[in-house]
Amino acid sequence: MSNSVSKIFAAFLSVLLLYMVPAGESARRQDDLSRMLVHQAVTKFVDSVRLKGFVSPQMYMDFMQELDVTGNLYEIEMEHRHKKYEPIYLDPADPRTFQDRYSVIYDAYYENDILAYLFPESAISLEDQRRMYKLTAGDFFQVKIKSRNQTSGILLFDALTLSNSGDKPAIAFPYGGMVLNEDY
Repeated sequence: MSNSVSKIFAAFLSVLLLYMVPAGESARRQDDLSRMLVHQAVTKFVDSVRLKGFVSPQMYMDFMQELDVTGNLYEIEMEHRHKKYEPIYLDPADPRTFQDRYSVIYDAYYENDILAYLFPESAISLEDQRRMYKLTAGDFFQVKIKSRNQTSGILLFDALTLSNSGDKPAIAFPYGGMVLNEDY
């Protein structure tokens, strides 16, 4: 009896070591490659926006195409914060009461606002300057990206360890900074 149990255990262990562990390692490497591609794509996109001072439809489509190579689904959040200076008055109705100070206010524009500008309902060509979303030097531009699906590495890890990773994104990367130039 104990001989048959040990043979079954040995067969199970050999299947695990010969097939499941290499498959899990391969899937983990694929996840690492996806993370590196996402990091590179987001960094390239955000840095080009910060250096050029605008987002064009072609830049956005190239960014999306680079993300599609990974085969994962992503939740993307873009944020543009425009810096404004407003003078401080004792009495806002009387301009003579200026206090020699300014307050900094940020107007925030999000992905829906930016995409509505890049891809309007009208039939303007992709290369038209009116479709270019322009930013000002000193503004802030940020992209946050999270994977929406469970990657094969996470699924195999959960199967091997009998655990549940839940809704935790396998790939998450925020990146942004100050717009440095206005090259439009």
